[in-house]
Amino acid sequence: MKEPGRDAAVDPGRAGLPPFADSWDEHAAWWKATFTGGADREYEIEIIPLVVRELATCRVAVDIGCGEGQVARALAAATGCRVVGVDPSGEQLANARAAEDPGLAISYVRAEGEHLPLASGSVDAAFCCLVIEHVADADALLAEAARVLAPGGTFLLVVNHPVFQGPGSGFVDDQILEERYWRVGPYLVEQWDVEEVDPEVSLAFSHRPLSRYVNPLAARDLVLVHLEEPSPRMELLTDSVDPEFEATIPRLCAMRFEHRPRFSPPGP
Repeated sequence: MKEPGRDAAVDPGRAGLPPFADSWDEHAAWWKATFTGGADREYEIEIIPLVVRELATCRVAVDIGCGEGQVARALAAATGCRVVGVDPSGEQLANARAAEDPGLAISYVRAEGEHLPLASGSVDAAFCCLVIEHVADADALLAEAARVLAPGGTFLLVVNHPVFQGPGSGFVDDQILEERYWRVGPYLVEQWDVEEVDPEVSLAFSHRPLSRYVNPLAARDLVLVHLEEPSPRMELLTDSVDPEFEATIPRLCAMRFEHRPRFSPPGP
């Protein structure tokens, strides 16, 4: 989960950024130890329950950017659906396969989200959870999500909240003026940043305004039917100097879309 505060900004052309799959191969062991198996409370009590709740009725789903597979496993266990996990990182997928439960209908495929190895209209659900911020071509991934969905299917996109968790945004505790507030950075500016998320672990993140997710999907007949901005749980804010205030600022934005092929926007 991306937290507020970034380091060196990089131009929108991604100059100097590492290859994406290579980065996740290099940090696969770190990810597994830090975020899976109950190690990360936010995944356990907020993120995974949100995905399961939004996709409770799915039968066949594709997890775009499945990583080590913990969200795919949780969804399959909770709903009984069949899940195809797709990820470009071989190391992440090796960890996913090592954690396989033979009682769950999950398969893993090494591929990019921009080029899903699935037939058109072959799934009734697709989800991309805290992944698209790391994707080189978000438009291509969204187009692929729309392509593989059957009519009436659901696409769930979970991102770090673009308004409140973007570059330059974060909690400010001004002890001189005795003010506490949430600063919002340049929301409309699309950019790539590299953040040192842990010692010797640096990852590339993109920032895009919400319209850059909603409009490409609407153009492909995916209609936004539900938007959720969950308040951070108090047990996740134990290190905050003002948890009651920070609980009013969402970390996540979850958007659920339905594929309605005959949808057309209303006229002016």
